[in-house]
Amino acid sequence: MHIGMAGAGLSCAVIARDLAEAGHRVSIFEQRDHIAGNCHTERDAGTGVMLHAYGPHIFHTDDAEVWDYVNRFARFVPYVNRVKARTQDRVFSLPINLLTINQFFGRTMSPSEARAFIEAQADTTIEEPANFEEQALRFVGRDLYEAFFLGYTRKQWGVEPTEIPASILKRLPVRFSYDDNYFAHRFQGMPEDGYTAMIGNILDHENISVALNTKFDTARKDAFDHVFWSGPVDAYFGHRYGRLKYRTLDFERVTGDGDVQGCAVMNYCDESVPYTRITEHKHFSPWEDHEGSVLFREYSRACGEDDIPYYPIHKVAGDDTLERYTEAAAAEQGVTFVGRLGTYRYMDMDVTIRAAFDTLGSWKMAHAA
Repeated sequence: MHIGMAGAGLSCAVIARDLAEAGHRVSIFEQRDHIAGNCHTERDAGTGVMLHAYGPHIFHTDDAEVWDYVNRFARFVPYVNRVKARTQDRVFSLPINLLTINQFFGRTMSPSEARAFIEAQADTTIEEPANFEEQALRFVGRDLYEAFFLGYTRKQWGVEPTEIPASILKRLPVRFSYDDNYFAHRFQGMPEDGYTAMIGNILDHENISVALNTKFDTARKDAFDHVFWSGPVDAYFGHRYGRLKYRTLDFERVTGDGDVQGCAVMNYCDESVPYTRITEHKHFSPWEDHEGSVLFREYSRACGEDDIPYYPIHKVAGDDTLERYTEAAAAEQGVTFVGRLGTYRYMDMDVTIRAAFDTLGSWKMAHAA
């Protein structure tokens, strides 16, 4: 079979490799000038620092099969993401942990004391949080919510926290220990040579061809036995029901000498600061040594027609437009919609790979005959 694919990011790369190894011919069309989608990494010409061109990506998972898969195509170096946050002219560790709690409230509480203290701060009248704000008030109380989440959330999403599902905050833990590892997964690391090299290795097969700077022409989809589409689902249908809403990011580059920030990620929680965070990319490769440094201030805003979509906006009230596209995608013959844009959901890299595995399983069953 001849398979067509829109996009050379992680989803299509994983699917393409499997199908190529099974003997299918795969033609990938990528409208950017590089592979790897938003995971793209590249060396900075001036400093040699490995840059995460579209914002930092740290690989973390509890899925052993996914971990084994990425290690097949890259050497992963252990990496722990230790995020800091500036709020009210002070610096704290994230996620909220015992050190954060003690520093913020000027206490020296033990784990059990801190747990009881936060429970007393929490709004226990909220039994089933209906949105982001209620989730925060129920589990950390108003003081921590307003210091760490309220302003940051408004900047990141451009809407009130009461309009955002509670599930978004559920991804952020509260720890009653001094563990400041941002992630709690068994496997955590960075590919030594960057994500673009890793995805290049995945795509390195004689049955796979990649055309860069080339947009997939939906009018030619019938030229292929099947199509995997990882672009925006609404773009596939020519935005016939309107445009789905995304947030995009603007990056302001800053350079310096030595260690400028002291950490990889510093969140800026106060709403008065226009950017959401500053990332210093040399810290994402601590096994390397560079005299110069490259940092990026990140600004979140509504995604325009010509912008790169990053985060799909899901609201508590739901979205009739999304429902119409979901129905249209399910009814489309010969096309499978994959990835965060094709399925309109935010996914970490390990979830993206697992979803690709699941898609392959379903596709093979449907085409077994």
